[in-house]
Amino acid sequence: MSKMKMIIAIAGAVIVSAAGAGGAVWWFMPKPAAAAGAAKKAEPEKAKDGKPVKYVTLDKVIVMLRRGPDENDTHYLSTDLVLSTEASKEKETKENLPLLRSLAVRTLSAYTMKEAAGMTVEQYADQLNKSFDANYEHEHTEKPFVQVMIGKLIIE
Repeated sequence: MSKMKMIIAIAGAVIVSAAGAGGAVWWFMPKPAAAAGAAKKAEPEKAKDGKPVKYVTLDKVIVMLRRGPDENDTHYLSTDLVLSTEASKEKETKENLPLLRSLAVRTLSAYTMKEAAGMTVEQYADQLNKSFDANYEHEHTEKPFVQVMIGKLIIE
């Protein structure tokens, strides 16, 4: 009989483990209301005028920061920029990436390490947006994107 008790105990343990695993799967499954909310969030973002928004990246903008009066070391700033644009202007935005890289380098290389370290990501984005706006206004052309955002920022 001891073998029979051992088999029953093992079978019981297997059944309890399977029930626990099944319960855990059921518990962590997305609920229907949550799935509907996630599907709603998955819709593409729309610009203010209702047109879909596309994102164009400008990777690896690397600049050497100016040296401060008491600095001997060389410091660098590296950033990835993300430009939000309408789908119809995505190609034009991509064609402007070399110009935008040049403007970003000119804007960001004006900072010293102390100034750069004291700025927030939002302040960098604001400065770049102002620089881009001023350039397009100076050239009397329409800016092909809505705004620039910072995807990654490293100051070394």
